[in-house]
Amino acid sequence: MTNSLKTAVLLGGMGGLFMLIGGVLGGGAGVTIGLVLGLAMTGFSYWQSDKLAIRSARAVPVTREQIPQYHAIMEELTTAAGMPMPKLYVAPNPQPNAFATGRNPNHAAVCVTEGLLQHLSWDEIRGVLAHELMHIRNRDILIGSVAAAVAMGITFAVNIAQYAMIFGGGSRDEDRPNPLVLIATMMLAPIAAGVLQMSISRTREYKADRTAAQLIGDGEPLARALEKLGGLAGRIPANVAPEQASAYIANPLAGRRSGLSGLFSTHPPMEDRIARLRDRSWAA
Repeated sequence: MTNSLKTAVLLGGMGGLFMLIGGVLGGGAGVTIGLVLGLAMTGFSYWQSDKLAIRSARAVPVTREQIPQYHAIMEELTTAAGMPMPKLYVAPNPQPNAFATGRNPNHAAVCVTEGLLQHLSWDEIRGVLAHELMHIRNRDILIGSVAAAVAMGITFAVNIAQYAMIFGGGSRDEDRPNPLVLIATMMLAPIAAGVLQMSISRTREYKADRTAAQLIGDGEPLARALEKLGGLAGRIPANVAPEQASAYIANPLAGRRSGLSGLFSTHPPMEDRIARLRDRSWAA
């Protein structure tokens, strides 16, 4: 229920954002255009967000014959959790990582990177897959996918504002958008997208870690996996769109450091996640 409310708020907020941008750029007519674009983007976010995430990762489906261990582990986990089997994908990404996507457990997918298969043992991968499956069971994947689509919508709105500032909005001064409003939009919208994804992602990562440990009865496989992911994510670059970063189990952009990287990180500290798994607080 909570995630459904969050999803509704996000979708409504994205529609409102497009109406606001449209009003700034084109007055009453712009509001109408913004409403149409907002409704189109909202519908796309709900129905196609999973396909967007898979396409963005350049992932391909894998069969049992190609990677039998991948399928066997996921079948074991879904049976234990009483859940349907998600579609399984592999992304051609050398950084070890993984994510889940989809609008509900019956329309879900799990994707691991080639780097994950290369650098982790199958016991550690089992911990990662349990984590991703719990994102699906906890209904995190829709809210995360929609948040990513909202971030993309904000980026699109900023691009519109930039073009409007460069080319103007009409032949008369009174028809042109206020440059101060456009500058404020370009500065504040990306920050809003970052805060949005940060607030959503941190809480759900802790919960997915805890419920994954409960599912397999042991927090150590996931703890060891997170240790490797935390170290390698900062050393092996990943070509991941920033708006999709919050979907991954480890921040794929960890190597791109900035002065505010900790404040606006979409993931909780890896050390804290590992400590929680090893102190067995998940078993309480």
